[in-house]
Amino acid sequence: MRPLPPRDLEEIRDRLGPLQADLAGARMLLTGCTGFFGPWLLEPLLAPKGPPGLRAWVLTRDPGGFRRRLPHLADHPSLTILEGDVRTFRNPGAPFTHLVHGAASSNSRRESQAPEAMEETIVEGTRRVLAEAAGVVRALFISSGAVYGPQPPDLERIPEDHPLPVLEPGYGAGKLKAERLCADAPFPVAIARGFAFLAPHLPLDAHFAAGQFLEATLAGRPIPVQGDGRPVRSYLYGTDLAWWLCTILLRGRPGRAYNVGSEVPVTIRQLAEAVAEGNPVSVARPPGPGPAPRYVPDTGRARSELGLAQTVDLAEAIGRTLAWHRQAAHPEAP
Repeated sequence: MRPLPPRDLEEIRDRLGPLQADLAGARMLLTGCTGFFGPWLLEPLLAPKGPPGLRAWVLTRDPGGFRRRLPHLADHPSLTILEGDVRTFRNPGAPFTHLVHGAASSNSRRESQAPEAMEETIVEGTRRVLAEAAGVVRALFISSGAVYGPQPPDLERIPEDHPLPVLEPGYGAGKLKAERLCADAPFPVAIARGFAFLAPHLPLDAHFAAGQFLEATLAGRPIPVQGDGRPVRSYLYGTDLAWWLCTILLRGRPGRAYNVGSEVPVTIRQLAEAVAEGNPVSVARPPGPGPAPRYVPDTGRARSELGLAQTVDLAEAIGRTLAWHRQAAHPEAP
């Protein structure tokens, strides 16, 4: 995989500003960094103009996969790869100062096949990592908007104080139980509830509609929209994601949850048309009855308490992501 664009790294550094000084000399443990979030956190922190003296430890069950996917990070002198499972992790003797815990697969196929196992991995993994990271000064738990359950269709944006339901076993239930473990941790843990994102490193072959649309456009194919195209989502770009997560880690109130995402709604059909670059878009079914499902956060808490904002709109996010993939496929191109 190609490194993130220099422009993106510069934007993250500029947004973090003086917060980088808080991480000077930090010894950071990160779990769940083999997926989408990992590169957006690791690359800015390990960049030449990143926090001086920062060292990072990444826990992964598949070090070989990490090296294949992120070779430009795997051999970084300030990065140590730890092989292991979050449920059996043992501190290697490193006096960690910061923790970013996000290990949990959001694979919908795995959840449908074994929801109880997915939930158990999230909960027990969180319990173990919190115990083995005892002594850190700041921690971030990467949760999910899935903890809210289905968003009421008449609720335009869902806030953090929306009543949390009793969820069926699976990903959302596991994240919610893990949040409660974090609230009782013996050190400060802030919580980031992630929604939807569109940026480099988003998988093109998973269940994410945005990734599937990007893949079709990169291949020059028509975009098929499963369903009726009415569900409403919103998408945050990676530079904003990195800025938001680092800020919540360093400035978020312990035990407090912050929605992380865009407040700008877009239907799945509109997203497909925005990604398509003129290629045909086909919708599988005519519009169904009733209101369309929504998954859009209210980010007022992050804006008012932490000064966060969305700085890259959807059109720009799509353009940058397509350009990154095309440059990865043709590295000789300017």
